[in-house]
Amino acid sequence: MKEIKVEIVTPAKIAFTGNVKSITIPGTKGNFQVLFNHAPLMSSFEIGFIKIEDESGETTNYATSGGTVEVLNNKVVVLAESFESKEQIDIKRAEQALERAKNRIKSKKSHQNNDVFRAELALKRAINRLKLTK
Repeated sequence: MKEIKVEIVTPAKIAFTGNVKSITIPGTKGNFQVLFNHAPLMSSFEIGFIKIEDESGETTNYATSGGTVEVLNNKVVVLAESFESKEQIDIKRAEQALERAKNRIKSKKSHQNNDVFRAELALKRAINRLKLTK
C-alpha cells in the first residue's frame, strides 16, 4: 500500500504520528490534499479541519488554528498552532469563547484594530471547534 508518513506537532506536544493514505489541509487558498508521491511543498494553512485518511481507509477530522506544513519525500510535517479531535473539544468552553469574541467585536470600547482582529480570530476558532463537534 502506498502511504505517507505524517507528523503533526503543536507547541505543547507531538499530536499525531503515523502512516496514512492521505491528509487534507486547510490552505490559505483553499484545501489541499497530500497523497503518496506528492511534489515537494511548503505552505501555511489557516483555521479549519485537517482530515486524515488512515491505512484502513477511515477518515478523521481535527480542528486546527493554522500553521505551516512541509511535504518532502512522502513525509508530511505539520507545525500546527492547535490540533484537536472531536473528543478533545470542551463544548461549553468553546461556546463561552464564541460569546466572548462576539461581545468583543460588538463592543465599541476597543478602537484598536489589533483587538478587533484578535477577537475575529477567536470567533473563527470557536466556530471551527463547534462545527467539528456537531
